[in-house]
Amino acid sequence: MACKTAGCLLWKMSCLFNLQAHPRPHGLSAVTRRQCSSKQATQQDKSPKRSNFRPAADSTHDWIGPPNRLSNLRPIIYHIPENETELQKRLRNLRQETEDWNHEFWTEQNITFSKEKDAFIISQLKAQGLSERDEQGRRRTLNSEEMAVFYKSFLDKNRIRHANYNKEWYRRNFTITLLMGRVALHSAWRTVAERRSGGKQSTPTT
Repeated sequence: MACKTAGCLLWKMSCLFNLQAHPRPHGLSAVTRRQCSSKQATQQDKSPKRSNFRPAADSTHDWIGPPNRLSNLRPIIYHIPENETELQKRLRNLRQETEDWNHEFWTEQNITFSKEKDAFIISQLKAQGLSERDEQGRRRTLNSEEMAVFYKSFLDKNRIRHANYNKEWYRRNFTITLLMGRVALHSAWRTVAERRSGGKQSTPTT
């Protein structure tokens, strides 16, 4: 039972940390939303391409696309409000930068995981005197106990990398949360000021 749990640990950890800590967007794209895939990233070494989709100029919502095939993260296009303040722009740029940083990290991590997993399977099959494919041409696999050895090894080797990622992830999202609070406070203050200003203008003079 412990081996099976270890075998699923990396995938669960990947899905957990792939969730961005940002507010739920107001709007969703027309593409069908899919759940986080349990399949690992493709082995292509090409630079991942972000979505080229751009919402209409009059759009007033954030937009989300389907999970990227390499990072498993959904690309987000943040709405640029009319008369955007410098504080709002700073918040939006930091959120977008964090999205891109997260995407690059998990793309590289998933590609590395996929390559090393395949290499491990091939080496274990060779050690057992087996070819990569069986008599029917199907790729051979290892059982959960055998794969648990690889999962543990991969986690141990990347422990510091994951720890550094977590520290930076929390630092970024803490800063984003503070900026969101400042933006909300500034917007509330501006609304109150406008109401007071309008009230004074509407007051009849004697």
